[in-house]
Amino acid sequence: MTTATILLQAGGSAGIMGFLPMVLIIVVFYFFMIRPQMKKAKDHKKYIEELKVNDKVVTTAGIHGRIVEISETTFLVDVGSGIKIRFDKSAIALDASKAQNAAAAPKA
Repeated sequence: MTTATILLQAGGSAGIMGFLPMVLIIVVFYFFMIRPQMKKAKDHKKYIEELKVNDKVVTTAGIHGRIVEISETTFLVDVGSGIKIRFDKSAIALDASKAQNAAAAPKA
């Protein structure tokens, strides 16, 4: 065997080992960044589907109100004094009625 053949054989396995750190970085990135974000999006979608009329909500802009009407892609929200604003379903950030009920519940 010549020296060139030995070096070429060693170089082939070193090339594969060079990709191992990159693969590990991608796996770690997936488990710490992508997967939690997908779970959060899935939970928010489920939450939006469970909203019903008279639920108190807070929009992403910080507007507090009560749902008056639900259509296929929007909510009609009463923000007080009879003022009603139509919001896209994705603009709802959180359910204020659940937060108020949790705060009002007596601690055991």
